[in-house]
Amino acid sequence: MISINHSSKLFRIQAKLGIAIGLALPLMSACQITPPADPPTLVERGEQIFLTETFDGNGRTCGSCHRPTDNFGLTPAFIATLSDADPLFVAETNPDLASNFENPGLMREFALILENQDGFGDLPNDFNMRGIPHTLALKTSIDSPAGPRTGWSGDGAPGDGSLRSFATGAVIQHFTKTTNRVAGVDFRLPSDDELDALEAFQLSLGREEDLKLPLPLKGVVAARGQEVFLDNTLGKCNACHLNAGANGDPAVFGPNPGNLNFNTGVEDLSDQPADLTGELNPPDDGFGVPGNGEFNTPTLVEAADTGPFFHNNSVETVEGAVAFYNGDAFTNSPAGQLLIGATGSAINLDATQVVAVAAFLRVINALENIRSSNDLLDRANAVSANSDDTLLDRALSETEDAHQVLTGGGLHPEAAAHLATALDLIELVKSTPDEQQRTAYIADAVAEQGAARGDLSGN
Repeated sequence: MISINHSSKLFRIQAKLGIAIGLALPLMSACQITPPADPPTLVERGEQIFLTETFDGNGRTCGSCHRPTDNFGLTPAFIATLSDADPLFVAETNPDLASNFENPGLMREFALILENQDGFGDLPNDFNMRGIPHTLALKTSIDSPAGPRTGWSGDGAPGDGSLRSFATGAVIQHFTKTTNRVAGVDFRLPSDDELDALEAFQLSLGREEDLKLPLPLKGVVAARGQEVFLDNTLGKCNACHLNAGANGDPAVFGPNPGNLNFNTGVEDLSDQPADLTGELNPPDDGFGVPGNGEFNTPTLVEAADTGPFFHNNSVETVEGAVAFYNGDAFTNSPAGQLLIGATGSAINLDATQVVAVAAFLRVINALENIRSSNDLLDRANAVSANSDDTLLDRALSETEDAHQVLTGGGLHPEAAAHLATALDLIELVKSTPDEQQRTAYIADAVAEQGAARGDLSGN
């Protein structure tokens, strides 16, 4: 029997897509005996470890802070949906972690996590509060001639700073039962096999290659934003974010610069949100021990839906993040002075140009959301309706992000309408047990998202 909600949503979708209303749904197919599943691949094993393995610690997993339906990051809005019993809030429930492990107030309000990137010798004073970087498109963003760039420039990654080492550092920092952090007592360290699997899974997330700009964008504001972005005498964004990724432009930094660290002056911003609370929030010295004030360059394709921005979540909107580069904090920073030396002038965009660059970033983010969602829908279509909804949940989240990114900037209402229809169809997939009908809904959702993509870009 179809529920009232399911039936009314089906009626709405049928009407919108021109499907005959009187068409009866196919009957649920009979149970079938399925052959044994293949053993999990390295990526699949890594996903299981990432989402479920606590390493005999305080209950947290990698997925506690890198949520699959929050772009493998964590935002204040998502935190607000969690139960107080969630392991993320272990500092509020475990007396052994009540001091010097987290700041629950700053975590809940600003999604800031306590990090002891300079070591654990002085817990009350030697710490920083940092946002949680997403783990998308790592394959494109962590290579540098100076060594891997993971997290906020490699901090927290012991040893060689690699993605494998970063996982080890995360367990020591965030999974411990007490602040003594004794391996074998407060947690167990990941095995080499587990690190291999975690690395494979994380490298599988998101894009596996950078864009090739310029794109044939159809919106006039986003198209102008792309021009400003690529102009090394105007926006100059492409100098450090080549093709809107995380790597430097060889024309500016020389051959194969890879992912670079910069001191951009973010720590010099006044009225930072965490400081306004009156909570202890020491200045963040960046990479190294002691730090040199530098942080690595994040990819921008995924930026618009992964705010707040910068290492300390100090700016909420993508428009604000673009505008930051007009200000004195950046212009007077080592990175700002380097850019002036390389290009001859500071960045000085007017308000309409700031909005145009942000519109460009919103559109390329939405295009990536659509690509990712359709990929997840195709994968979900290959598994049984009796399996869990993990892939569908992630696809739904990607489509929601695309819709919110566009509507948040007042961009492409027709594309947003196609995405809204796709959202309804994905919800129907989740509530439909019949394999044939499920496949049809997925095909329609993919088509709606394809139409949205066609409204945004010519390819």
